[in-house]
Amino acid sequence: MAEEDFYSVLGVSKNATAQEIKKAYRKLALKYHPDHNPGDKSAEEKFKKVSEAYEVLSNDEKRAKYDQFGHAAFAQGGAAYSQGGFGGFQDPFDVFREVFGGGGGGGAAFYDFFGGGGGGGYDEPERGSDIRAEIEVSLEEAANGTSRTIRYNRMVVCSECGGSGSKDGSGGRKTCSKCKGSGQVRMAQGPIRFTQPCPDCGGTGTVIENPCPKCGGTGRTKERNEIKIDIPAGVYTGSRLRKAGAGNAGYNGGGYGDLYVVIYVSPNPKFERDGNDLYTDIKIKFTLAALGGQVEIETLTGKAVLKIPAGTQPNSALRMRGLGMPNLRGGAKGDLYVRVNVEVPQKLTDEQRKKLEEFAILCGDDKISPKQQSEPFYKKFF
Repeated sequence: MAEEDFYSVLGVSKNATAQEIKKAYRKLALKYHPDHNPGDKSAEEKFKKVSEAYEVLSNDEKRAKYDQFGHAAFAQGGAAYSQGGFGGFQDPFDVFREVFGGGGGGGAAFYDFFGGGGGGGYDEPERGSDIRAEIEVSLEEAANGTSRTIRYNRMVVCSECGGSGSKDGSGGRKTCSKCKGSGQVRMAQGPIRFTQPCPDCGGTGTVIENPCPKCGGTGRTKERNEIKIDIPAGVYTGSRLRKAGAGNAGYNGGGYGDLYVVIYVSPNPKFERDGNDLYTDIKIKFTLAALGGQVEIETLTGKAVLKIPAGTQPNSALRMRGLGMPNLRGGAKGDLYVRVNVEVPQKLTDEQRKKLEEFAILCGDDKISPKQQSEPFYKKFF
């Protein structure tokens, strides 16, 4: 079944501005949020769809790829981008949280559409969030494997307070004056009322008494990180590589999140990929197709000799075993299929024409109807 166009999902035109796209998402996300539609699987699926559509269309680079390739940009082995349907996209509740602010997740009750309150604050360790990065590689690099150095910003444990958030390292805390210790503040979005984590205490209900001047009491500071990623042979568009502990630092002594690197394999003008198999096109003379022989062709790993069987027909696909893409999980490599296009000469010398006419007679092509007898030989057959 064809995927619904992302612009149609959000109800905007292809020329929609970033503000129009965000406005459309906010309206639909509030309408279909699972907390607003308990037990409604249809609404939950629509909430997921609008979140996927917004994640792509709100990102200039992803939007450009989607406009060029459509959903194939995000399909495994597709023309350009994500494994397992839309595996690799953010959790829809994470998208919702980024747009509206605060926390939230299915059943977490951070967004109370009916005026109910959220939970109180807890000072427990919280694991850091994951970071997603994207890398573009060529088909040759995907076939042979390569490496990339990634530079990105992440949150790390504050070197001054060791993550405690307090100037003296004690971690002493007091009740947050803004939320009165509840960890939640009430907000309104038109007729909809909901709660979200308190911006002052981050939902914990408490704040540092003597905050660290370097991190402002958060226990974390921003750092520019550099890491080398080894990309194995056989990756495809949408492959995800994980670097454990290379994400953001957590709160209150919580561990680091992970770094997920999503691979995008750029299109190749000479080869088409279908899973682990490759396809390419060559042109051969009609005499070679008729008589058979061999021809040298280009593969991803260099030159190779292809045997042309006698009587090869136009548009035939000749298989070269093991010259396709390596299997990412091990095992046999794919094959290279060479599609043969037979060239027919557009101009013939007198000698060539004479020989070709003799060949036509030998083939029985001179057996024509009486009506055609008055026509020159070459017009009857060529």
